[in-house]
Amino acid sequence: MVLAYSGGLDTTVAIRWLAENFGAEVITVTVDVGQEEDFAEVERRAYAAGAARHYTIDAKKEFAEEYIARAVLMNAMYEGKYPLGTALARPLIVAKVVEAARREGADAIAHGSTSKGNDQVRFDVTAMALAPDLKVIAPARIWGMNREQEVEYARRRGIPVPEAHKKYSIDENLWTRSIESGPVDDQALEPPEDAFKWTTPPEKAPAQPTYVEIGFTGGLPTSINGERLDLPSIVKALNAIGGANGVGRIDHIESRLVGFKSREVYEAPAAVILYEAHRDLEKLVLTPRELRFKHNVLDPTWADLVYQGLWAEPLREELEAAARGMEKWATGWVKVKLYKGSAQVVGRDSPYGTYSREIADYAAGWYPSDEEARGFIEMWSLHTLTALRKRKNI
Repeated sequence: MVLAYSGGLDTTVAIRWLAENFGAEVITVTVDVGQEEDFAEVERRAYAAGAARHYTIDAKKEFAEEYIARAVLMNAMYEGKYPLGTALARPLIVAKVVEAARREGADAIAHGSTSKGNDQVRFDVTAMALAPDLKVIAPARIWGMNREQEVEYARRRGIPVPEAHKKYSIDENLWTRSIESGPVDDQALEPPEDAFKWTTPPEKAPAQPTYVEIGFTGGLPTSINGERLDLPSIVKALNAIGGANGVGRIDHIESRLVGFKSREVYEAPAAVILYEAHRDLEKLVLTPRELRFKHNVLDPTWADLVYQGLWAEPLREELEAAARGMEKWATGWVKVKLYKGSAQVVGRDSPYGTYSREIADYAAGWYPSDEEARGFIEMWSLHTLTALRKRKNI
């Protein structure tokens, strides 16, 4: 069996539990998608719990260039708030676990998701799409143990486990840091300051704003302040710059897949900045019909699919193909002002921009004649006025 191994309590206990209950040789796989983790310690913990072999796979670059890039292209905010950090990383983690399973000749793969979370769907569906012949096992859905019982299970077997109690449940990668449970479960209370790690409290952010100019080519960010960088470097830089200015805190009541709402708190400075800049550039270069179709149909549908664990859904790729046809024009730069928690676009330009100051200028710009304006208004309103007159017998 190949286990997607985070190093936390659930997956550490799962190593021994799978061996005892399935007679399995358990191989653990930890996928580095940018989380701040002592991977040597994670590996040590896996072997101490009984893993036969352990792999640590560096997938940060792939995560940025194949997954985050698509999210930026699609302005991927689930329910207008969540920038799909955890949801975006899960298909990649499953793919790496499946690769390891093939290499090891495994019969099954396993993961640490519970029956209450979204991740179980993301793991299971992606695994079934990539490897329908492999059995998928989720020990935490089967064993019926609560956290205290898991700790006792580990203690009796001499398994070293991470800290028995944590104030929050954290999931972190290059794109987002998600914070759940503990004090943030109370929807009426402001999240405590100790929940945050990436972002300065907005009221304590610098007194002077910071400006960043982001260059885009074909809808994807390629530079910061004129310096060309790869996408992982851009994300890291904007996380640091945005976080220092208090940008990127998200407090969200989220509609989960499994039938209830949850209060979710996120830190995502780079995502907030890049989505704001990218959407603004699209406004400059796309026609009104293209813009509304993309922002109102393509983007939210794509975000829903990814959140709902349907990375394998053919429509996801078809939506991306439609978007790329428009995004070839999204080349240019956007200047963003970062100030005490806000990210405000204050300038932009593109060789494909359809804004014309010569036309728009109210002092010296183009003006239609009175006859032209009257003719346009009459034709524009004809459907509306005809229906109104018919219905009201005017």
